[in-house]
Amino acid sequence: TMAHSKALLVLENFIGGKFVTCSSYIDSYNPSTGDVYCRVPDSGKEEVEAAVKAAKDAFPIWSSKSPLERSRILNKLADLIEHDLEAFAQAESKDQGKTITFARTVDIPRAVYNFRFFASSILHHTTECTEMATMGCVHYTSRAPVGVAGLISPWNLPLYLLTWKIAPAIACGNTVVAKPSEMTSVTAWMMCKLLEKAGVPHGVVNVVFGTGAKTGEALVCHPDVPLISFTGSTLTAQRIMEKSAPHCKRLSLELGGKNPAIIFDDADLTQCIPMTLRSSFANQGEICLCTSRIFVQRGIYSEFLKRFVAEAKKWKVGNPSDPTVDVGALISEEHLEKVRSYVKKAQAEGARVLCGEGVDSLTLPAGNQKGYFMLPTVIAEVKDESCCMQEEIFGPVTCVVAFDTEEEVIKRANSVKYGLAATVWSSNVGRVHRVAQRLQAGLVWTNCWLVRDLNLPFGGMKASGIGREGAKDSYEFFTEVKTITIKH
Repeated sequence: TMAHSKALLVLENFIGGKFVTCSSYIDSYNPSTGDVYCRVPDSGKEEVEAAVKAAKDAFPIWSSKSPLERSRILNKLADLIEHDLEAFAQAESKDQGKTITFARTVDIPRAVYNFRFFASSILHHTTECTEMATMGCVHYTSRAPVGVAGLISPWNLPLYLLTWKIAPAIACGNTVVAKPSEMTSVTAWMMCKLLEKAGVPHGVVNVVFGTGAKTGEALVCHPDVPLISFTGSTLTAQRIMEKSAPHCKRLSLELGGKNPAIIFDDADLTQCIPMTLRSSFANQGEICLCTSRIFVQRGIYSEFLKRFVAEAKKWKVGNPSDPTVDVGALISEEHLEKVRSYVKKAQAEGARVLCGEGVDSLTLPAGNQKGYFMLPTVIAEVKDESCCMQEEIFGPVTCVVAFDTEEEVIKRANSVKYGLAATVWSSNVGRVHRVAQRLQAGLVWTNCWLVRDLNLPFGGMKASGIGREGAKDSYEFFTEVKTITIKH
């Protein structure tokens, strides 16, 4: 493979404002072809040590800048990414397998907006003050950046979720060591090339590439990294909690979901069906907010199912760089096998697979025969206790079941370990409020999906995570608060 590797893209760690080569590398695949196309540093303790040192050294200067100065730099970085939007979108699509359309309209614009949003929000925070007239005392709070933040982001929305962490961390005056997923590191590396031009001082943003077991572990265990923000699996989060406990680290964990859609018989199906298809299959179903359990009231169940399956069959699977394609490739061969195994389990349990995997044939372009593709798959007649209704599948698979009463569906929707998001479809406003109040989910959308106001808290209940992110919430997480009392 050495002769072959000349053509491969080789990434380097970004430490203290410089690109640094690594002693060993891991292969990264192009999911739409199954070929290795990139070499990613296999960083460990040494590289993380160097990055943390660079971040610590940069902290005094960066944290003493005014919010306005930091804001200007964040806006400049947003402009530079936006200027290269097409190159970033192409790279994200190739590296992750998502469609070029999704990368162009969702991932990269949102990464740009993350910087703009926190560049603005950092200018508008206020602190509290109380008076105790009888004691002649006044109390007020002040907030200061914490130090070096360790940021670990996943492979499904690579630049989108990395910038959702970097932006608030540095806006608040912290410095960072970030570790993107080793499967999708290219856009993070591209962003590093723009930092100097944006005016980000050396050492403020450091990026080390590598695996969770090696790079992530070293970062989480480092005594000089007091905060960890992580998006990924619940299993990895448990490990992070164990490893950071001896250091009493502050954690923000955004984990998985098994999100229900509850469709009452008074729902507007002309809106509900196309949006529920999107919430089930967008980004190949590889979004923690995707709908994977669809509860339909019995009166409209058969009509919904018929129309939903007919529309799902129209979704085009193929080369992600083709703008007419709706579903790209899944992240890896291993992940594709995992997702397929759930469909097999459902069939073994007697559920009906109505379209997609194992039912319809998938025709792919010549160059994509070895890619990791799967048709949108709809499963019906699956029991609530089935692993397909309990575990996060994280692929283009959704289960549709019937329900009778409001009371019953709330209980069933809440009967999983996760509690990230839920959607409710109904034109009865009283019912919408009642149901939203009782669902165990950090986010509830009614008659829509994935409409986000970044001002408001984002995060999950139960096994879906700890903490919230948003304008106020991220500011609180990335700063240390102090109460000061003055007697006059």
